[in-house]
Amino acid sequence: MRKRTSPRAIVVMAMTALLTVTTSCAAGRTAAGENAPDAVGKRGITWKPCEEEPAVECGTLTVPIDWSKPDGPKIGLALARRKATDPSARIGSLLTNPGGPGNSGVEGIFRPSGFSEEIRRRFDIVGHDPRGVARSGAVTCSASAYNKMPDRVMTSQADYDEWIAYNKELHADCRRLTGPLYDHLDAVNVARDMDAIRAALGDDKLTSYGVSYGTLSQQMYAELFPDRVRAMVLDGSMDHSLNVKAFQVTEAAAVQDSFDEFVAWCERDTECVLHGRDVRALWKELLGKADRGELSWPGGSDRPVNAHNLKWLGVVLNEAPDWRLAAQVLNALDGGPVPAGMPGPPGDGPVSGKTAELPAAILCSDFDLSLRDYDEYADVMRGSNAAAPDMRYNPMPMGDMPICQGRPVTNPQHRLRYTGSAPLLVSTSLHDPSTPYEWSAAVAGQLGPRAALLTYEGWGHGIYGRTSCTTAAMDSYLISLTVPAPGTRCPAEERQD
Repeated sequence: MRKRTSPRAIVVMAMTALLTVTTSCAAGRTAAGENAPDAVGKRGITWKPCEEEPAVECGTLTVPIDWSKPDGPKIGLALARRKATDPSARIGSLLTNPGGPGNSGVEGIFRPSGFSEEIRRRFDIVGHDPRGVARSGAVTCSASAYNKMPDRVMTSQADYDEWIAYNKELHADCRRLTGPLYDHLDAVNVARDMDAIRAALGDDKLTSYGVSYGTLSQQMYAELFPDRVRAMVLDGSMDHSLNVKAFQVTEAAAVQDSFDEFVAWCERDTECVLHGRDVRALWKELLGKADRGELSWPGGSDRPVNAHNLKWLGVVLNEAPDWRLAAQVLNALDGGPVPAGMPGPPGDGPVSGKTAELPAAILCSDFDLSLRDYDEYADVMRGSNAAAPDMRYNPMPMGDMPICQGRPVTNPQHRLRYTGSAPLLVSTSLHDPSTPYEWSAAVAGQLGPRAALLTYEGWGHGIYGRTSCTTAAMDSYLISLTVPAPGTRCPAEERQD
């Protein structure tokens, strides 16, 4: 998320991080001393052609809901695999970690692979739905409870109090429908699941590619199982060391930076439908209309768009980026023609049917976004507004933060501690609207001398496949474990799909 993107300033300290890792490792072992994920994985997976895509194999791996109780209640993890096209050249499996939280790794394997021909030749490409997502026990709530959700943006202490009261009902409802898995959603549990998948695939060590929120479970894996890493690409990383204000302010700065890059493109490119106009003034006008309830989504929908949801355009249309479409959408909102490929209304709204999914519960398990009161919320919002004069804030984490109030955090923020010998590759673009460049730089620094940072000097969220330079560097690492030289940068290549 997409990614989701999160910052936080120092919240736990090195000693707390060390205690967390030590406790986590101890909980992952059986009384006999054998590593529980390894033992679970060695039971194997039965593969068969997927109903959705027969060229892909599907399977399920049963793992404990609570890894400290390996013999307790279980959950089935959904997996999909495209086998290496050249078995004689096969290196092993490449486990992909999807973003979100809430994105399906299985669905990603159904689609034509985004990996290069050489990666497809040398690896079985394996995707999984992380616990709490899609086919792996999706976090489920009743639509009746979900649709009572207050406004995502608070303006008073009364709003804060309303959220606190609402969350008691919401989380109780979601826990009832999701079951005990609701209390075991964090990235530490996903990391143990990853190790069980590794063992089930028959690999002695893990080779993985993760993007956005998927990088968090990779980071936890590197902490928990440092000697079981072969290669790990963290593409657009989460920074799990930041407190709530640093999280929101860096997110706001990132989405503002991407908006600035869009405006600069429109000023220099005559193909921008808004070329010659004051794009910032138009954006401000549209936000004002949305604030007043006067903005409807064009293209046959009479659904009004509030300012919070309108800000989603600054995220989703900058992740590729798709600047031509972004300009056409803003023009349509201003009364111009509706473009081909016009997206649906941004953000979210009431759900129909009987149930709703709540992937924000995963974020709330991994990041302490709790606030003392409305005054602290207002302080965070002021910091975000100052960092993003046009966008004001990033709607993804700011909109999820109220949902996290009152929910226990099982994997609180801490600085990373990697003790393994395998080299790791952290990759990012300079202008990422969802996981700021500084997050990836910080993660590379926390991982230490065994981590290399690959910088793409352009735009977008996730850089694998973005240019021949970024792809070649990442392929070389995954295949031959050749890490880019320190300070390696790939030049920007402006593209519009």
